[in-house]
Amino acid sequence: MEPLPPLREVIARHGLSASKALGQNFLFDEQLLDRIAAIPGDLSGQQVLEIGPGPGGLTRALLRAGAQVTAIEMDRRCLPALAELEAAFPGRLEVIQGDALKLDHNALMHSEPYSVVANLPYNVGTELFTRWLSGETWPRRWTSLTLMFQEEVARRIVAAPGTSAYGRLSVLAQWRSTARLAMKVHRSAFTPPPKVMSAVVHVVPTAMPDGVSATTLSQVTEAAFGQRRKMLRQSLKGLAGATGALDELGIDPQRRAETLSVDEFVAIARALSV
Repeated sequence: MEPLPPLREVIARHGLSASKALGQNFLFDEQLLDRIAAIPGDLSGQQVLEIGPGPGGLTRALLRAGAQVTAIEMDRRCLPALAELEAAFPGRLEVIQGDALKLDHNALMHSEPYSVVANLPYNVGTELFTRWLSGETWPRRWTSLTLMFQEEVARRIVAAPGTSAYGRLSVLAQWRSTARLAMKVHRSAFTPPPKVMSAVVHVVPTAMPDGVSATTLSQVTEAAFGQRRKMLRQSLKGLAGATGALDELGIDPQRRAETLSVDEFVAIARALSV
């Protein structure tokens, strides 16, 4: 295979610039991109879903790592640059033009398990993450999520109880999966540089606790953290049976949401799921 041209050259040749409306920030450092592609482990022959590849910086790193990549790109301007990668890696890259929020990812990935690796557009990152982690069916078809977020969002995903970052996103990410902050990325690595720092989070599914409805857990955390300054007896009073569940579990109703462990939220949801 002929050496790939530098990313800056590709972007200049196609007249590309990052779109603020689409939440785009391009990464050019190929060593950094290779490090991100290595986080999920050996990708040789593995199916990978990428969201928002842009001009294909991370895409080429995934392809170099041996992955079979399906990339969803909303920005038509980037399609010619991605077509060059399709030609350079025959049969290894499929580019789908469309909105990742409106597409059925499992259908796109056919019947095989897949990893998700993406430098997510900032404006849709949290919504996509929530979708991947929601639902009653578990485990999902994806085997891991390796995702770039604003550092503030990444820290909320991995936050421990009792910290200011701990909230609904923490519980969602941790109740039936493990989440770790895998890498920080300085704002200067991007073009244009965003106003905030970024970080890569790696999430791997684990066993789902027995007797718990994901919908009920979502309702509990929404109520608890929707009024996080209030005591549980106040924030959960709108949920039928919640007060009795707290008494049954020995959880002090004067506590606030950020003091409860993930296991305690799961226990409340289990009691309400019966």
